[in-house]
Amino acid sequence: MELNACKRCRRARVKLFLKGERCLSPKCSVTLRNYPPGQKASRPKKISEYGLQLLEKQKIKATYGIRERQLSFYYKKASKFKQLKGEKLLQILEMRLDNVIYRCGFTSSRASARQLILHGHVKINNKKVDLPSYQAKPKDKIEISLKIQPLKIELPSWLKRNVKALTANVINVPERKEIATDVDELKILEFYAR
Repeated sequence: MELNACKRCRRARVKLFLKGERCLSPKCSVTLRNYPPGQKASRPKKISEYGLQLLEKQKIKATYGIRERQLSFYYKKASKFKQLKGEKLLQILEMRLDNVIYRCGFTSSRASARQLILHGHVKINNKKVDLPSYQAKPKDKIEISLKIQPLKIELPSWLKRNVKALTANVINVPERKEIATDVDELKILEFYAR
């Protein structure tokens, strides 16, 4: 059963910003009802270590809008590095094209960024790209061909944006302190290391 975006936020008990502008308003379901969905959700439960690991994995999957197979693939890719596997996993997820467009403020959610890419409105280095999972690299120039009104947000230090031309440049790969995601990547590594 697929949960809607607000139920996934409530299940994680954290704002995952899946609905864009609604998550910033007082109508956000996490703000209104800060307990998990369901009939007996208000009862406090002690969560096991495995449950915490699973919760973190589900949180990162919901945040970035990826499936289990993709996350497993990214974990294998990150585990090839000797040190800082968790940071490398987050870097891989942050450098996805749909996430870069979302972080630049061209869209209000990652889902709308994914749709913008799939409809063919994005060019990288003057080449049309229609893969949301495309890994952006430093010095990539991202161009939006659709006339949109960018959001007024604080841009991460690893990105540079030109609002008038609707372009963005990836300056470098983000470090852990530059990644604004509320997940414990070590729990995800422990989950997959079992």
